[in-house]
Amino acid sequence: MADHGIFEIENFRLQKGMTLPRARLAYKTYGTLAPDGSNLVLYPTSYGAQHGDTEWLIGPGRVLDPDRWFIVIPNMFGNGLSTSPSTVAPPYGPGRFPLVTHWDNVEAQRRLLEDVFGVKRIALIYGWSMGAQQALHWGAIHPDRVARICAVCGSARTSIHNQVFLQGVRATLTDDPGWTGTYFTETPVRGLRAMGRVYAGWAMSQAFYREELYLQAGFASLEDFLVRSWEANFLRRDAHDLLASLETWMASDISDNAIYKGDLAAALGSITARSIVMPSRTDLYFTPEDSAAETALMPNAEFRPIESIWGHRAGNPVFSPADEAVLRQAVRDLMDG
Repeated sequence: MADHGIFEIENFRLQKGMTLPRARLAYKTYGTLAPDGSNLVLYPTSYGAQHGDTEWLIGPGRVLDPDRWFIVIPNMFGNGLSTSPSTVAPPYGPGRFPLVTHWDNVEAQRRLLEDVFGVKRIALIYGWSMGAQQALHWGAIHPDRVARICAVCGSARTSIHNQVFLQGVRATLTDDPGWTGTYFTETPVRGLRAMGRVYAGWAMSQAFYREELYLQAGFASLEDFLVRSWEANFLRRDAHDLLASLETWMASDISDNAIYKGDLAAALGSITARSIVMPSRTDLYFTPEDSAAETALMPNAEFRPIESIWGHRAGNPVFSPADEAVLRQAVRDLMDG
């Protein structure tokens, strides 16, 4: 039995000109919605993740407390639960899935919140990685609907260097012998394993490996960490879904729409929500320098880097209580400050 709900939208028109005849947005909720809807927290998913992968930080005394807040995790299009290449009916399927942007994710989430929960203003959007990208899109597209943003290890626009990283990941996956040029003829086990190893070198910092923190996380060796954490992480997902989400990530830009017409400074300047932008000091693809430049253009934002050697994973610190405490404090400061 599914542990989540499904919100359906018929004839959902995508930003780039295609239509999903029946878009399905999977979501899960935690806590109780206040009668006036004032305690809703939106927590979008990240790359390759479904709600069960990141809900660990929801709980009494954790980063997001369901005793106080009504938390909604909407699963991003392309993640295998919401509409994705692996779930959609013809004519869209593996090799034919249209580009879905964060504009589309935000629009579907807006309709979910209004139609299902009757909420038009969000108390907080908390997002890590691609979830942070969605949070910043929300702030720019609907500035009057977002009170607070906590954007962790993400960006308002995917940088050129980040694009290069993603192109490398894509090339690694599609080097599998089952790749036809548009789709995989079978599960690309070789490509997924290789993708995991390439990703591991970017997601964790040099200092993480130098100090062998994978041993602290409960792995017996470096090889154990690479096989059981990184290879396994991608082997459990559909390769076509991973490719579709890469395209969403590469296209991420809060100014790429009819409102801002490519003017990133104007888009960032429109985000009036009280915000804390939290890159990891050692993130190799969402760099603190990029985040600092973007935050400087946001009128009501604080730049608060996470001082950690866990790299990008400092923003999803399953094995790092110190980093979790930093995130928990940021949310408390936003909500109570």
